[in-house]
Amino acid sequence: MSTKFDKIDLNILKILQENGKITNLELSKQVGLSPAPTLERVKKLETTGIITSYHAVVDAHAIGLNVQTFVLVSLAWQKENAQQQFLEKVKSIDEITECYIITGEADFLIKIICQDIPTYEQLLFKTLSQIEEIERLKTLMTLSTVKKSPVLPFEY
Repeated sequence: MSTKFDKIDLNILKILQENGKITNLELSKQVGLSPAPTLERVKKLETTGIITSYHAVVDAHAIGLNVQTFVLVSLAWQKENAQQQFLEKVKSIDEITECYIITGEADFLIKIICQDIPTYEQLLFKTLSQIEEIERLKTLMTLSTVKKSPVLPFEY
């Protein structure tokens, strides 16, 4: 998709990534346009699929989700339809919040968020280890978050 952006569009994207609840009036003031053309630009960014959704960012710790891990997953490729079967199972596990196909020492990187270590242990041994398409798992436990930015890195 080749959508042309000008500095105002890019500024709108930056501001909306930082604060999705901003009013159109306040957004228009910050980008230097009147409200009607500002709203028109936002609608265009939505209809072209540049802006895909708006949602609340919830503090996991504040709601009792205190363990975040990344797990390297290597598949047993000799199993028929291993990747497709694995991905179907991953989609049904709520604690897996992200899943990436990667290169390197594993095939997938999954992010898991859960309540505590016993909950993670149960998920690991009762759920993940029961997925027959998985050959090997390697857990990387996070200690703290140093940076987590919702703003994509492009020239504003």
